[in-house]
Amino acid sequence: MNEVLNFDELLKLAEDKSFRKLRDILKDLNEADIALFFEELPTELIVKVFRTLPKDIAADVFSNLDGDIQKVIITTITDREIKDIIDDLFVDDAVDMLEELPANVVKKVLKSANSETRKLINQFLQYPENSTGSIMTAEFVDLKKNMTVKDAISHIRKTGEDSETIYTCYVTDKSRILEGIVTVKELLLAADDILIDDIMRCDVITASTTDDQELTAKNMMKYDFISMPVVDGENRLVGIVTVDDIMDVMEEETTEDIEKMAAILPTDKDYFHTGVFSTFKARIPWLMLLMISATFTGSIISSFEAKLTVLPALIAFIPMLMDTGGNSGSQASVTVIRAISLGDIEFKDIFKVIWKEVRVALCCAVSLAAVNAIKLWFVDYLIFKNFDAKMQLYEIAVVCLTLFFTVLVAKIVGCSLPILAKKIGFDPAVMASPLITTIVDALSLFIYFSIAVMLIPGI
Repeated sequence: MNEVLNFDELLKLAEDKSFRKLRDILKDLNEADIALFFEELPTELIVKVFRTLPKDIAADVFSNLDGDIQKVIITTITDREIKDIIDDLFVDDAVDMLEELPANVVKKVLKSANSETRKLINQFLQYPENSTGSIMTAEFVDLKKNMTVKDAISHIRKTGEDSETIYTCYVTDKSRILEGIVTVKELLLAADDILIDDIMRCDVITASTTDDQELTAKNMMKYDFISMPVVDGENRLVGIVTVDDIMDVMEEETTEDIEKMAAILPTDKDYFHTGVFSTFKARIPWLMLLMISATFTGSIISSFEAKLTVLPALIAFIPMLMDTGGNSGSQASVTVIRAISLGDIEFKDIFKVIWKEVRVALCCAVSLAAVNAIKLWFVDYLIFKNFDAKMQLYEIAVVCLTLFFTVLVAKIVGCSLPILAKKIGFDPAVMASPLITTIVDALSLFIYFSIAVMLIPGI
């Protein structure tokens, strides 16, 4: 769409108040593309352009808008217009919107909604944050097992327009207890007089309203569902989760993990809608913690200060050893964190993981030590004469042995800490690059100076 449509052209129509022509263009566009156009509009034109949208697409466009733009529209339009929007929105979209709005605006919205919608929204708002209940929708097709296929198709035609998806239909009894599922494909291929009871599947995989949304997302990915029924504690069907909701959950969870792995407190706002002070508050706690923890590295160097004066050339290798150790630990931690998030690794697998990483570490350590020895001998000594002739072999041995043991230790620390964090209730993503690097830096220096003291005469 963006390749054939010029937003500048649409913006000029809005500024020239050519709303009729603008309406004719917008009504043929996808709702998501129209929402992108609203992001280009100055604030004073947002409501004017929104009011030009045909009623049958206004709610769909509204659900795709950024929270700040939704707030501008809601606080400006009439109660009647709010009612039209809320009544046309799927409940989960309405809940998502209300969670982003100030309390006084929420009251205005709920006041405008009809009693049934208001009841559903209030019910959804009471579910715990990040629970499956908070992202489900109440618009689904439910059938009875004593219906014939003909009756079921007729029922879908009558109620399907208000449902978020009709591909999968849910069979319930009078008390809304979930009894089975049947797809539209199965209905279309069955004879008209066949009972739903004869073709429905009873082995239904469900989610609970209190399940974490990430767990539900994993199950939907595992079973390749496009929708999943959500039941309460008594197995009553209260809603469904659709694949579009799960995509949003996956994006949120991935963003949160990335922020934690970068030592940033997670935020639910995008970059440009997060203020400078909010960004500062998200970053400074971890920076402060890592800075304080890094003082241990300085303490290790200070404790060996007198010994370093005997052979100051050892100082030159500290950055290389610390960087290599940090990178080795980060590789292991990121790999394990990702496997944990996908459900591939559990606490019981910790020794299998460590054994695998030890073998990987041995291969990496031998390769790195060998290349480093060649570099130190042929480049630093033979070409640049950076070594004292008497001490060259000792220094090469110390550096290469340190490199070997540092990589080995870093891999073990990097793979085990995320698993242990998960076991004691912490997010494994916290044990990512910054923290692992800080820990490995201290360990690599301790290993370095310990080996130097043991091998080099006079230290």
